[in-house]
Amino acid sequence: MGQQTRAEDAPERPLVPLARNRALVIELEGALLRSSLLLESVFADPGRWLACLRGLARHGMSGVEQVLDAADIGYAHLPYEPDVLSLSLAARAQGRKIYITAGRFPDHAAAIAAHLGFDGIVDLAHVSAGNAAIDSRAPASAFDAGNFEYIGGSRAPGGVWRSAAAACVVGASDRLLRDLTLLNPSLRRIGRRDTAWRTWLSALRVHQYAKNTLVFVPALTSHQINMPTLGCALLAFLAFSACASSAYLLNDLFDLADDRQHPTKRYRAIASGDLSISSALIAIPALWIASAAAGLSISGMFPAILGAYLITTIAYSLFLKKKMLVDIVTLAGLYTVRIVGGAVAIGVHLSEWLLIFSLFVFTSLALIKRYGELMMRQGSGLSNPVNRDYRISDLQVIAALAAASGMNAITVFSLYASSPAVAQMYTRPWLLWLLNPLLLYWMGRALMMAHRQAMPDDPIIYTFTDKVSRMTVAAMMCVVLAAI
Repeated sequence: MGQQTRAEDAPERPLVPLARNRALVIELEGALLRSSLLLESVFADPGRWLACLRGLARHGMSGVEQVLDAADIGYAHLPYEPDVLSLSLAARAQGRKIYITAGRFPDHAAAIAAHLGFDGIVDLAHVSAGNAAIDSRAPASAFDAGNFEYIGGSRAPGGVWRSAAAACVVGASDRLLRDLTLLNPSLRRIGRRDTAWRTWLSALRVHQYAKNTLVFVPALTSHQINMPTLGCALLAFLAFSACASSAYLLNDLFDLADDRQHPTKRYRAIASGDLSISSALIAIPALWIASAAAGLSISGMFPAILGAYLITTIAYSLFLKKKMLVDIVTLAGLYTVRIVGGAVAIGVHLSEWLLIFSLFVFTSLALIKRYGELMMRQGSGLSNPVNRDYRISDLQVIAALAAASGMNAITVFSLYASSPAVAQMYTRPWLLWLLNPLLLYWMGRALMMAHRQAMPDDPIIYTFTDKVSRMTVAAMMCVVLAAI
């Protein structure tokens, strides 16, 4: 039995030298492709979903596969396994024939083989009997037992592993590796590093949970700083975080094709193949259940806030984000909903001043976010975004709108600070006037950083990662506490 290695120590190439006269056969799903071709087809071409339902009703899964075999997939941007591609390049450099084997979607398999410059597709279902159905350009003797090498996952029948002169298994468990090694002593493993927890943290966008700290704002502005109130606000924070993560996963599925063509978003967990589409589909309802459970433990009304937030987020992912300025209003509304949720969670009346101030502030931040994205595209020499109704030529207008909305927010706060309600709620209300220059500095600096292409993240996330912004926000919180 060949020496076993851990997945993280596995070599990029087989330990057995590749023979120059042997064909190399690569399993499409499970080895070459880091994703399910069925689910890739589903999310690559949503226009075929209705046809899939009709095919399922008439012919079962075979009808669905027949419909999806004609789906429009961007083969150039699919998540291929890098180590397997390296092996295929080495085989090609030796002048060897390279084939793909696939148990379904023959049209997609043939198109992928053509895209990668392989020699065709082959069916190894009966290879042990010496009569494999092959591409017309390959002689039948090319797949006789002992005359080909194989790279696969766990889908191939035992006869394939037994008949291959040498074989590599991709991402196999130790138990599967032992079983397959009994069939083929020359078997080696191409490992994938176990980064599951890092992958999930990235896919769930845990760093975006910083936005959900807005649920604590009503507790601060209503002067309800005590353990019961903070406990309810914390539950609201967890509920919004779980709900937001489910929305992020849905958004990544809907934007799969666009993300893979983006210079940075193509590294997201689902787009890169680090997280399977099936895992995301399982996680989404699980997150909904967790969010609903946390919401129901707060009050009967809070889940309604979560439901409105989720529906709006899904609508934003599907079509609202593609509408000029509608996306800005929606984003500002989603930020404000978090504050509304925080007020409902702790059972306090939401001030009209806070609501209006929030809408102007978050409208400005949403505009700054779009401005920063367009500035990044301009700096990288990229064209106008295809999934947003904005152009690089809109930069000056967006910057003007962002500045105007920010100034309106400061004006609203100034009117609030001079209102009779402030004198009743604060012992030192005059201190609140110090917030005006701090707000002006914080929002103006955010716009300047976006203009200098120094803001790679959402403005709120940037506030938590930028030292100067953190100090400014901390100073504003100290002013509010001192005024109380």
